[in-house]
Amino acid sequence: MRRDADRLRIFAVMSERIFITGIGTGVGKTITAACVTEALCADYWKPVQTGLMEGTDTDTVLSLLSNGVSVCHPEAWRLEAPASPHLAARLEQTHIDTGRILQLADQYQPADRALVMEGAGGLMVPVNEEVFTLDLILALKARVLIVAQNYLGSINHAMLTARMLQHTGIPVIGWVFGGDYHTNEDDVVKWSGYPKAGRIPLTDKVDKAFIQQQAQLLTTSLHSLLA
Repeated sequence: MRRDADRLRIFAVMSERIFITGIGTGVGKTITAACVTEALCADYWKPVQTGLMEGTDTDTVLSLLSNGVSVCHPEAWRLEAPASPHLAARLEQTHIDTGRILQLADQYQPADRALVMEGAGGLMVPVNEEVFTLDLILALKARVLIVAQNYLGSINHAMLTARMLQHTGIPVIGWVFGGDYHTNEDDVVKWSGYPKAGRIPLTDKVDKAFIQQQAQLLTTSLHSLLA
């Protein structure tokens, strides 16, 4: 019986939908997504990519994975302007259909692995004229990993993010902190009530070896929090 229960817990972890959001822009969501994808041998998907001149996050994650199992699925929308999805779509006179995103999520969700999804910016970034990222997470029935860094104003951004998630009842796995350590992150964990899943330090060289190393450090924590 215990072995069967263990198998069920492992399956529950592996079939998760994990949504990577941030307390703002440029806080390290893509590197975190790569580490989490590597740690869980999960699939990766970024539904909407903006700012194509800077390259895509999907290409970045694909270049950093080593496990040979993960699949990086193509974006549903690829938009040129480095702006929020709704504005980038407006500039190209197109519309982001969140129904299509939900359909593709079902299509891409593996039966035996987690699906790691990366959003654009934070929770209140508009996906289209009516739907915010927060709404999309709810519709996807995903659990959230919040990525944060320490900077002037980061406590406010972190706690606003936590309060929005608490208000909507979205399940939160925990925090992943990046950059240099600061005691602020301990305060954010205490005040939010969400656990610390890990931290990813600054490095001059982000490569497969770095991602693999950080993934190994995250593995035990992620499996424990997802069980």
